Amino acid sequence: MTARALLIKITCGAEAAERANQAWTVAAMGVTAGASVSVWLTGEAVWFAVPGRQPDLDLPYATPVAELIEAVRLGGSITVCTQCAARRELVVQDLVESATIQGAASFVEAALADNVQALVY
Repeated sequence: MTARALLIKITCGAEAAERANQAWTVAAMGVTAGASVSVWLTGEAVWFAVPGRQPDLDLPYATPVAELIEAVRLGGSITVCTQCAARRELVVQDLVESATIQGAASFVEAALADNVQALVY
């Protein structure tokens, strides 16, 4: 049996630290479990994909978010919303290595693919 792919959309940043950390924790655990993991960042969450601008969530008992992001970057994929990047004047060269910028149509296509579990935080 093939594991379902995990598609996670993160819509918050440091303003909702526990929710953001939970999303990154689930994504990193999905990578560890061998799932194909794709994280999509919208709104303030786009800063998680920008080196030097990643929010430090500083939550007791939580794995540092930078470690979770790196686990996902190495074992999955990170995508930033096109409009969200443009509003922050970000281009792909501003992002962590291997991150991409894509629009809503690409997210919908990924979410509607067979054998995908989509989660939104």
